[in-house]
Amino acid sequence: MRAILCLLFSLMAGSLLAQDKPQDHQLTVHTFKQTTLDELRSDYLLFLPVEFEKKSEKRWPLILFLHGAGERGSNAWTTDIHGPAKYIADHLEFPFVMVSPQCPSNQVWSTRVLLALLDEVVNSYNVDTNRIYLTGLSMGGFGAWDLALAAPGRFAAVIPICGGGEDLIPDLARLGYTTPREKELLKTLPVWAFHGGKDTVVRPEESDRMIGALRDLGNTNANLTIYPEAQHNSWDQTYTNSQIYTWLLQHKNPRK
Repeated sequence: MRAILCLLFSLMAGSLLAQDKPQDHQLTVHTFKQTTLDELRSDYLLFLPVEFEKKSEKRWPLILFLHGAGERGSNAWTTDIHGPAKYIADHLEFPFVMVSPQCPSNQVWSTRVLLALLDEVVNSYNVDTNRIYLTGLSMGGFGAWDLALAAPGRFAAVIPICGGGEDLIPDLARLGYTTPREKELLKTLPVWAFHGGKDTVVRPEESDRMIGALRDLGNTNANLTIYPEAQHNSWDQTYTNSQIYTWLLQHKNPRK
C-alpha cells in the first residue's frame, strides 16, 4: 500500500515525522491542517483496504473512529491501541477506509475539526458518502454522540461505546436540536450503543439516557447493548465482534 507523505487541504498540510509502526498492518500516519480565521489541525491514522488502489473506480465505506482520553497527545500511533485497528490487524480484508484522528493533550473532541477532517478525506479518497459511519469509545463515545447530534445527516450509522451526553443536559430537547429538519434526521439515524453494566467511570445510565432521548423523538433504530459483567472496557468485546461491521454495512444514508 502506498504511503502518503503529504496531503494538501486549503493552504497546506504535511505528514508527521517518521515514527516506528507498532503493528505490521496497513495504517499510515497523516496530518490534516486547515487555515481559515483560525487553524484546524489533526494528526490521524489512515487505513485503506487492500484492494483500494486496484479497484480505483470503487467507492468505499468509511469509518471515523474517535479514541478515548488515554490516547490524547502528539503521537498518532497511540490511536492504534484500542478500537477497530486491533480488529484490522487480524482482518486485512477489512472493507472500510478507516480514519483515526488524534485529540491533542488536555483537549476534548472538536466537531469543527472532525467535520473539516472528514471533508478532507472524502475529497481525497474514493469514499462512498452514503456509507460514512461514526464510532468512538469513552471520551470518543461522548465525541461520537456530540458529532452525531451536530451533523446527523453526515452519517449512515453510529456506534457510541461507553459514552454519553453533556452531564448537565438531561435530554436532546435541551441540546437545541429542535428544528423540524434536525428532528427528522435524528429520528432516522441508526444508533447502536454499547456499555458495561459495571462501568463506574461512565455510568451505563449515560448511554441509556441518550438512547431513550432518541426513542422519545420517534427513532425506532436506536438500540443499547449492556454487557452485564463489563466495567469501563466495553470496547474490546464490541470492536472484535464482526457483527457490528456487518450491521454498519446494512445502513446507507438517505438523509443527506
